[in-house]
Amino acid sequence: MATVKEHTEVRQQQIIDAARKLIFNNGSEFLTVKNIAAEVGISEGAIYKHFRSKKSILTFLLDHIERALLADIAQVKATAAYVTLDVIEKAVERHFSAYDLHKGISFQVIAEIISLGDRDLNTRAALTVERYISSLKDLHAEGMDRGTIRRDIDPEAAATLLFGLIQGLVSIWTLRNGSFDLNTKFTELWHIYKEAILPRGKKTSSKGAGTIE
Repeated sequence: MATVKEHTEVRQQQIIDAARKLIFNNGSEFLTVKNIAAEVGISEGAIYKHFRSKKSILTFLLDHIERALLADIAQVKATAAYVTLDVIEKAVERHFSAYDLHKGISFQVIAEIISLGDRDLNTRAALTVERYISSLKDLHAEGMDRGTIRRDIDPEAAATLLFGLIQGLVSIWTLRNGSFDLNTKFTELWHIYKEAILPRGKKTSSKGAGTIE
């Protein structure tokens, strides 16, 4: 039998999943407690048992998005002896996996939350983005130390550029109603990015999966 805590966690997850879906499918202006309740199949009163307001739902959603994205990076890094460009690529690809695509669309959800113009939510969204870019920066910096990434570039600039690539790709995918495969398109863009930050004198292999002297 589920405990009260387990039931609460399940219900909170259902609520933020519904909020994410409504934002992505209809835009932030469609997000109301009434619509969230209808999506979950519960009353508005049941929503307020778990969250004080729509704003608190979105704050919780941003927390969840941040944990999920950073976990992707941490999990891939934990399986590698040291950071290479392939490690960074695999970390980002996890966001777009077919079985867990909500991580990828989270980038668009963040943009929609920002569009609401709420100062507190914008501050929280900015923190999520900053922490994500910082995590990418750390990967790039370690790769530079190992010689797997050019040492003459700024790791924060490289991480910010990669974030912009991801955000832009998801935005275009959304505008085109998901008409192309995110992973396939990311691989194409990644190849260009990878060539730009490879150590001088190295090239990608013919399969694009590694480097050769």
